[in-house]
Amino acid sequence: MMKILRRMVAGFAGAWRRARGWGVGPGSLAVLFVGIAVGAVAFASAGSFMVYANSEAFCATSCHEMSHLQKEHKGSMHDMNRSGVRATCNDCHVPHEYIPNYLAKLGLASDVWGHFVTRSIDTPEKFEARRYLLARRVWVYMKENDSRECRHCHTTSKMDADKQSEKAMRRHEKGRAAGMTCIECHFAITHKEPDGPGPQELFSKEPLKQVAR
Repeated sequence: MMKILRRMVAGFAGAWRRARGWGVGPGSLAVLFVGIAVGAVAFASAGSFMVYANSEAFCATSCHEMSHLQKEHKGSMHDMNRSGVRATCNDCHVPHEYIPNYLAKLGLASDVWGHFVTRSIDTPEKFEARRYLLARRVWVYMKENDSRECRHCHTTSKMDADKQSEKAMRRHEKGRAAGMTCIECHFAITHKEPDGPGPQELFSKEPLKQVAR
């Protein structure tokens, strides 16, 4: 064991000596600046792409599968309303916090696989056949994070109860008391409601883990 440790220490020491020797060699400063410049450009490019990847233009047109959903969004309450505040694809389907946003982007590998390999929803007919399954996945996702993306725009503590109908006030109060989340009542606002049990019915009958399967 001691021999192995000594060899490791000797190896690190040798690597350190070689690094120091390279650092004082001719041209090392230029290489350092070039490395910093390349790193800065790469970081800025990645950041710019992340911003673009969260835009409506990218989400709605990057894959032809999304054009079908874009048509449903047009003219919906999230597209056109009396306040003029629009919610686009990324507002509802992408986390807004940095770390969850990056993790969500890494998780898009399954979408790339479905687009190029399995082609599971590459036609309107295939999409309609899987609409309920896809909607249920979104409902489960929002249930698990307490409708995080909804709450980015809709802040419960800032709701003016005086501007709500008596029916809405009662339902919101009942939902808060029961520990319900936004998606259990507010769904199919932008997209067509699929055939099958809705979120409230689904979650009241089965455990969340079972629903997610």
